[in-house]
Amino acid sequence: MRFAIGKLLFLPLLFAGSLIAQQKGSVPKPEIVKPVIDQEIAALVKEISADSIKSYIAKMVSFGTRHSLSDTASATRGIGAARRWVAYKFKQFAQRNKADMTVQLDPYRLEPNPRQPRITRPVTMKNVLGTLKGVDPTDNRVLLVSGHLDSRNTDVMDSVGIAPGANDDASGVAVVMELARVLSKKKFPCTIIFMAVQGEEQGLVGARHMASKLKAEQANLIAMLNNDIVGNSVASETGDKNDKTVRIFSEMVPALETDEQTAARNALKAENDSPSRQLARYIKEVSDPYLKGFVATINARPDRFLRGGDHTPFNQLGFTAVRFTEFNENFNHQHQNVRVENNIQYGDLSEFVDYTYAANVARLNLAALATLAKAPAQPAQVKMRVNLDNMTYLSWEAPASGPKPKGYYILMRETYQPFWEKKIFVTDTKAELPHSKDNYFFAVQSVGQNGHLSQIVMPVPVRN
Repeated sequence: MRFAIGKLLFLPLLFAGSLIAQQKGSVPKPEIVKPVIDQEIAALVKEISADSIKSYIAKMVSFGTRHSLSDTASATRGIGAARRWVAYKFKQFAQRNKADMTVQLDPYRLEPNPRQPRITRPVTMKNVLGTLKGVDPTDNRVLLVSGHLDSRNTDVMDSVGIAPGANDDASGVAVVMELARVLSKKKFPCTIIFMAVQGEEQGLVGARHMASKLKAEQANLIAMLNNDIVGNSVASETGDKNDKTVRIFSEMVPALETDEQTAARNALKAENDSPSRQLARYIKEVSDPYLKGFVATINARPDRFLRGGDHTPFNQLGFTAVRFTEFNENFNHQHQNVRVENNIQYGDLSEFVDYTYAANVARLNLAALATLAKAPAQPAQVKMRVNLDNMTYLSWEAPASGPKPKGYYILMRETYQPFWEKKIFVTDTKAELPHSKDNYFFAVQSVGQNGHLSQIVMPVPVRN
């Protein structure tokens, strides 16, 4: 039975008598918990090479242009040569590391139509995919990390002019390639997809194709990490330099919600707690211990003004997705024809890429991906019983597949705080807390046998 009061949906929930009888104080006190440092992950982070990233970017720039409507037959110029080269490198990594990684050029056909004004003729585009298969047959989770391979000039329809695209977005593809090189050396319970996507500049068409494909396959895609413009550290107008910070953009209110999800969010007043926002917080928490002097900052917007990225089609289909972008952008070197005006060099050239910065973005991606891949799945059916009292009653179900958790963290933060402040470790799948649900936000995450943390799940408010 389901009944509604206002916009809040209440679902029947029965708590065991042992929970109701539980004495106050029997649950451990909340404490600040630092993420576990996994020495294997730490070693992988150190393997990320700025020189490798520099070599990948140089090769992509050498194709002259990677515009999505450029030459596909040439072996040395255009988008066709570029995507074949990325596929070759993925295969090279797989063979060298004896990895169970399949590589494919995934085609999709586009026809001109009013909804896609940047597609002016029939064209077949191809995303480059390297799929590192998980080794746990019970773990169907999928992680996806992406950068867009295509480049552009000032005129987005210029498919023949020189368009180096060194930073936008050879830097993001180089990060993905370096992750494929390093992570394919190891085995993980779940599957990781490395993607160089085509068609971003023509309207996010490659990402939309991939998101739709995974949706149709009912893939359990739990996180999509989009790296777009991650190789610059100096702002164009002010000259400010920040080579210590990368932004993570994430949606606030989910682009796609069921009526029940909307009702739960409205009941919790949790507009700052979408799954994508939780993923952004998660990435920062688990990556910080592995990087010295380089951090992620959570930008509480889905993207920059007047811009868009490949995480958006995934959000629109209900997937959890975020975007990494440099803290300072230099617009003299984005969407600009290569030229010199008033003694200012314009164009997205390799000489303006900060390769050490891009390598740090790759290290941050790696720490987050590897931790998430090693962790158990998130708890299911997380619920909070709502009574007129000063207690908080939580219950959840263990993940149905994948690595078995050793326990769970209950996360707490005061309602005005942007980040989770304290955690309570429990081994049961329910808890009665002497902390008011009116004063805190609560969430639950699984904890692996070696301390790896799952994604964070907000509870659905329910009532007996």
